[in-house]
Amino acid sequence: MLDEDLRTVILRLHEEGLSIRAIAKACQKARGSVKAVLRSGSRAVPEPDRPEKAEPWREEILREFKACRGNLVRVHEKLRDQGADLSYQALTGFCRRHGIGSKPKPPAGRYTFAEAEEMQHDTSPHRVKIGGAVRQVQCASLVLCYSRVLFMQYYPTFDRFWCKVFLTEALQYFGGACARCMIDNTHVVVSQGTGEAMIPAPEMEAFASRLGFVFRAHEKGDANRSARVERNFAYVEGNFLAGREFQDWEDLNRQARQWCEMANAKEKRDLHARPIDLFAREQPLLKPLPAYVPEVYRLHHRIVDGEGHVNVHRNAFSVPYPLIGRQVEIRESQQRIEVFDGPRRVASHPRPWDAHNQRFTLKEHRPSRGEGRPKAGPLPVEVALLTLEPRLEAYVVALKVRFPGRTVRTLKRLLSLLRDYPRAPFLEAVFEAMPYGMLDLDRLERMVLRNVRKDYFVLREEGHEG
Repeated sequence: MLDEDLRTVILRLHEEGLSIRAIAKACQKARGSVKAVLRSGSRAVPEPDRPEKAEPWREEILREFKACRGNLVRVHEKLRDQGADLSYQALTGFCRRHGIGSKPKPPAGRYTFAEAEEMQHDTSPHRVKIGGAVRQVQCASLVLCYSRVLFMQYYPTFDRFWCKVFLTEALQYFGGACARCMIDNTHVVVSQGTGEAMIPAPEMEAFASRLGFVFRAHEKGDANRSARVERNFAYVEGNFLAGREFQDWEDLNRQARQWCEMANAKEKRDLHARPIDLFAREQPLLKPLPAYVPEVYRLHHRIVDGEGHVNVHRNAFSVPYPLIGRQVEIRESQQRIEVFDGPRRVASHPRPWDAHNQRFTLKEHRPSRGEGRPKAGPLPVEVALLTLEPRLEAYVVALKVRFPGRTVRTLKRLLSLLRDYPRAPFLEAVFEAMPYGMLDLDRLERMVLRNVRKDYFVLREEGHEG
């Protein structure tokens, strides 16, 4: 069918007196087509008047479309069973023209950003070959919206710990932060709400505040709002990962950083510039990072087991054997597993990225051959007792033998008696009890009180009235 411009030319040439043969030759069209345009006398393209094959089956199409949950293949099969003589292409074309099961795509939005105004962050699962095995990993990406400079890294999983690790590394790579970070409505950052009503988790809000930016989330379904970061994932999969294998995680992330530097140095057709050149203008306007950016770590508390190990993520890590039975603090960072006894670091292990149910033991954490666990020294309460009164040594030893499971509590009670009562009546009661093996401290206290009453109080004689 001839378009409107060609129909206009045919009518104009006819008005100028050219014959149908001459017009057809000039326009390189059939004479029948020229005659049809001249008969209509209109430059408007006529609507086709042929009936659609699927029109008589409109009601059946609507009913079966609902019953088959929008599956046009099944709709076509059921219409054929009912005797409809139409192809699958005719059915889909009819549904498309009449808006059955499809809606016209809305026009894509366009967003413009000033320097250092916004950065966008998102993640995407990718299949990567690491150490000869293909596995699914998480690709984390951050893009500056003005200059389009890209930074990405890969992680085995992605939670709030890894999110803080990645954003810290990315902002150090950029040398600053934009005013806001646009995200989708991911639970990694979001505590509640979506879009404008989104409230970030307190720890993520505090993290962003320290580095000088705020989190914002786009509305649900508004994919164009985060297009700066979304569009790069297909580019990364089709370019960076294509034909590449990696020895380990360190090799993967090192090559990812190198690829980002190469991609940022290429000219973008829609920008008519290189992202690295635009970044030179944007970087001075970024919010500077604090003078000290602490390493991101996740905190655990564990009790050292009988074998001198602590467990983190199904792996056992050794600590110095004198700490067996003690509670320690574990700081899990991107590269290390560090163990602290109070403020002192007592062990440090490289972080295993892919290990499970394995034990990591350092030689210096085990006793030398033939050397067992050191014997425990005297208890602090025992030292305090014997410092105040060395003559109680035999009685203390007897108490430790009699009450092996309650030694500390028993010695604390004896220390309390020593401090509360005068020394002479107390020692008299102890020396009196020792030959009989009397180790009941309640009876010992009654004996002390009897001695105190006899020596320090004036008792009335019987029958004497005061």
